[in-house]
Amino acid sequence: MIKLIATLCLLALLGLTNADIQANKLFNLLKSKRARNSPVTNTWTVSEEVTDEYSPVHTAPQDGLADLDKISVLPGQPEGVNFSQYSGYVTVDPNAGRALFYYLVESPTDSSTKPLVLWLNGGPGCSSMIGAMSELGPFRINSDGKTLFMNDYAWSNVANMLFLESPAGVGFSYSNTTSDYDKSGDKNTADDAYIFLVNWLARFPQYKTREFYITGESYAGHYVPQLAYTIVRNNKKTNQTIINIKGIAIGNAVMDDETHFKGKFDHWWSHAIISDTTHDAIIKNCDFANVSSAMCENSTDKAWNEIGDIDVYNVYAPICLTPRERNTSAIPGSVNFFDPCWQYILEFYLNDSSVQKALHAKPTSWDLCSDVIMGWNDSAVTILPLIKYLIANGQRIWVFSGDVDVQVPTTSSRYSINALKLPIETAWRPWYLNKEVGGYLEAYKGLLLITVRGAGHTVPSYQPQRALALFTSFLGGTLPPSS
Repeated sequence: MIKLIATLCLLALLGLTNADIQANKLFNLLKSKRARNSPVTNTWTVSEEVTDEYSPVHTAPQDGLADLDKISVLPGQPEGVNFSQYSGYVTVDPNAGRALFYYLVESPTDSSTKPLVLWLNGGPGCSSMIGAMSELGPFRINSDGKTLFMNDYAWSNVANMLFLESPAGVGFSYSNTTSDYDKSGDKNTADDAYIFLVNWLARFPQYKTREFYITGESYAGHYVPQLAYTIVRNNKKTNQTIINIKGIAIGNAVMDDETHFKGKFDHWWSHAIISDTTHDAIIKNCDFANVSSAMCENSTDKAWNEIGDIDVYNVYAPICLTPRERNTSAIPGSVNFFDPCWQYILEFYLNDSSVQKALHAKPTSWDLCSDVIMGWNDSAVTILPLIKYLIANGQRIWVFSGDVDVQVPTTSSRYSINALKLPIETAWRPWYLNKEVGGYLEAYKGLLLITVRGAGHTVPSYQPQRALALFTSFLGGTLPPSS
């Protein structure tokens, strides 16, 4: 505990938060894409044509490996755990020595019939163990950084949840060829994730025919549709592993650079965190569809200065201060307990050698967001053509959004979806949980936009019960109740 307090105090003195680190990852990438002579390329293209050719991917024998991956107990785990957990590595490139780390949580009831759901955090370069241990997984970490408590609203209540740290260099995932980290980008990330799934399903063959969904948040607005597109296309090829994908759900997701930036600053103005003058200057000086100008940069920089020291993932949440000054909104040991210093507590727990041993992870200096992936080589300007492709191929598409996030706000999601020009099938309306408005939704042909009231960027962290209700409706393909 003394080590944890010392860590929190040091970071507070430095004025650093992991929310800042994660936010900067995304902001710096998107900003670099708008620069003249940007080093980031858009290599992603959508093709309707599928050649009936076998394009083999790396596969390796997986017999017996699942048993070796089974977790006996996690340090600090509470009593009464009635579900199975697995974790370990799947090699995606034996020549480079590149392997991705996963964590599987099977549902405590009817795991043999419930769907398999993959969760991906964004960044780019941030770990999906964030989702597993602080959002929607079966446990949350107590403030001591050593013990766990049960998350009553874990998504594993209704599905078997698979968390993947991707690409290599993120979290426990690694490559023995360090130059791999310089090749990180959208395309390689999707390709490696696909190879991971093919091999993982061979390790866990009971999931091969199970309904499969992909979910995620933030820059996973790229990861999720790109992986789904890769799966759908490969499913059409002869001799490829068939993955029974049924749909995707992406939260507070970056889908289109132009609408993302426009929506972000409009949202900031509507929440009264930037001035009229600055907002007017952004409207006047910024053309987010093209290369950024000096006047636009000056205007957006001023906006960042005006918002002050807030949590950009939840405009109304407290920030992480020193331990004595930490502000919380409920009692510890409760899933409704919001600790603004959760990110450092997570790092403290996952860097414990006994935890890493229990997870079958290589001894690693674990970070929420990678410090070895220094750049991102390719990033699609827009994911919207992929969304259209997936709709045309019968995939269920849900876009969910916490309505108090100012990093990837609801306004950006609405602008992105409007750009698709899809017919509206269910007009904008509230949805309810426990006689209260849980958020709002609008159903389009092939896609649902649904907001979560009072949630920030990481929806299940701030509104766990509403997030689970939303997720349950998504799996069932039904709209949440209207009253």
